[in-house]
This record gives sequence, structure tokens and C-alpha cells, in this order.
Amino acid sequence: MSENPEASEVIEMMPIGYVENDYLEPVYNEEVYNKVSKVILREKFTDGLYRIEDFEKLYILFYFSKSKGYKLIHRRRYDGEISGVFASRSPYRPNGIGLTLVELLKVEGNVIHVKGLDAINGTPVLDIKPYIKETEEDEEEKTEKEPRISTENQ
Repeated sequence: MSENPEASEVIEMMPIGYVENDYLEPVYNEEVYNKVSKVILREKFTDGLYRIEDFEKLYILFYFSKSKGYKLIHRRRYDGEISGVFASRSPYRPNGIGLTLVELLKVEGNVIHVKGLDAINGTPVLDIKPYIKETEEDEEEKTEKEPRISTENQ
């Protein structure tokens, strides 16, 4: 299968907000998952938070703005194993997009207080999506029932 010729097009995104916390450098530190961060949205996006408090958890998508370059094969930080970049949570990725599931603590105007965000202070936030437990768990159950690698015709 050949590459899609349109795949080389440039995609532009504007941050909807920024992260505010005490982490100034991109270093691996598990205690970040127990710390509170603020996601400060641009004022024009505040109405988009309507009923976000209906959810206990959120996905925060962000841009690794301080991570330069990438390696397709490297050592994972969390277990020390060698893997491909797509089998890791490395901030050094071809497109530098991060995704973290966080606990929603409260919302004050255009500021979302969350716990567990592994992004550093000033990180541009690209999007926020609710974690819907019923949907996610249904998908996990379906995935668990299907074999990861087909053994037929081998």
C-alpha cells in the first residue's frame, strides 16, 4: 500500500488554551499524576465548557512545544524497554501531540482545575474531550474479546 499523496499537506492548529502548573521542564516524574494543574482557555472558548462538569474525567490533547525531534525506536521511560515511538508515551513524536486522561476537579469561568496532567507550564492545549466511562469500557470489553494478532493461516 502506498502513502496517501495528501498526507504531506500541512495542518495548522491554534491552541484553545494553555497549561498552568509548577512543572517548568519536560522531565519524567510520576508525582505529576497526583498534582493539580489549571487549563486556562482563551476567553472566546469559555462557552464550550458548558456542562463539562457532567464528567469526572477528561482527555486533554496538547502540543509538546518544547520537544524537538524524534526517534522511531527508543527506550521507554516508564519500563526501560526498547519500543517504537507509537508504543510509548514519549514527548518526542513526529507530530508532538500529547494525550492525558485527567480528573476534573472544578471549573471557574475559563479555568479548568484538573489532577494528573503530565504537561509542563505553558504547554499549548489543542482540545478537551470528555471521558465517557460507559463508552470507553464497552470498547475495552470488545477489544479484550478480539485477538490482538491473528493466528489463522500461519
